[in-house]
Amino acid sequence: MNSEKTKTLSFSDLLHELIQFLDDKSYDRLTLDNYRRTLRKIEPYMDENGIDAYTPEVGRHYYEFYLAKNKLSISRQKAIITAIRRLNDFYSGIEYKVQQQHQVELLPDNFEYVLDLFSLQCNEAGNKVNTIKAKKRFIRCFLKDCIEIGCMNIYSLKPSDVAKACLRVENKDGWAIIRAFLKFLSINGIIEADFSTLVPRYRKSTHLPDTYSEKEIFQIEKVIDRTSNIGKRDYAMLILATRLGMRSGDIVKLSLADLDFKRDQITFIQQKTGERLRLPMLTEVKIALTDYINNARPKVTGDTVFLRQNAPFQEITTSVLRFVTTRYFKMAGIDITVKKHGPHTFRSSLANSMINDDVPYEAVTKILGHTDSDAIKHYAKLDLDKLRECAIEVPRPSGTFKAFLDGGINA
Repeated sequence: MNSEKTKTLSFSDLLHELIQFLDDKSYDRLTLDNYRRTLRKIEPYMDENGIDAYTPEVGRHYYEFYLAKNKLSISRQKAIITAIRRLNDFYSGIEYKVQQQHQVELLPDNFEYVLDLFSLQCNEAGNKVNTIKAKKRFIRCFLKDCIEIGCMNIYSLKPSDVAKACLRVENKDGWAIIRAFLKFLSINGIIEADFSTLVPRYRKSTHLPDTYSEKEIFQIEKVIDRTSNIGKRDYAMLILATRLGMRSGDIVKLSLADLDFKRDQITFIQQKTGERLRLPMLTEVKIALTDYINNARPKVTGDTVFLRQNAPFQEITTSVLRFVTTRYFKMAGIDITVKKHGPHTFRSSLANSMINDDVPYEAVTKILGHTDSDAIKHYAKLDLDKLRECAIEVPRPSGTFKAFLDGGINA
């Protein structure tokens, strides 16, 4: 049904058409009932306020009215907002999406133009797509602060603008990116001088990666209910992280074509580096993948391995993987109060375990798909047994120091 015809429907007919549309998208009955129950309350609101035809604005006003009259939990508020958004999108003929994408707030044209030039240089320098996106996100926030301070044209940026905007930066890791951006502006004659020297220096504190023991990893795997469809999926995802050290971005993007069950190999392009990586399909990994694909994965035509278990059956996101990881940590009774507990900790734990087992750095680097051979050396700091082998014997005290220890010299 086209959007123009949809706009002429009565509210009850509009709701009926929406439910039918979602039913065609394979939404389960419980979800459809929840949508129907939530949205049909709009019609009495329209009658009481003399509103004849529904529009997205009516939906927004109804939500504000309902929220003012009822004390709702955050989850219930989100459920109502989602239902109204689905109705508004259907009414307006907007393409269906599982989740709304966050809209980037564009800067004035002269700022956007320069930001694009910087992005182009980063690309030519070999930066990965995700790296460029992260840099643009930092710089966009910096430039937005400059505009709020009073700089309305990038070509008239002043030292005071830079200094004030830098003080607003919460994530100090962004200072290095801002410094590189300002140097780019200077080299290309966009600003009058090199203001990069005005950006404060920030030395990131050394942090040893959080790791978990093999016993704790097995505890996590053990609590997953592998008799349920969701459990089969979650177990298959997590075992790729615990046994092969795959990144969460690579796990959620894994395709059926990447799996070679005949040769027992998994081959894919890494999301972070863009490099191809081939890993052995260990026996326990193969069993988990086969069980999920054959017995739990929704029967759809898409090639992505891991899908939502409820309609619409689209690929899951890294946030889903982080959520289920945290849930199984808690179910396993593992203390996570002072340690990171996302999927990446499985990767860190695997690296640490291999190094402690005397696996050569080169082999660990290859398994984890690092392009920098030094990337995993910080894990060696956690190998206490090996560090003890390097310890220098403490010399026996002598002279004045020995006399002091013996109590012969007053402190």
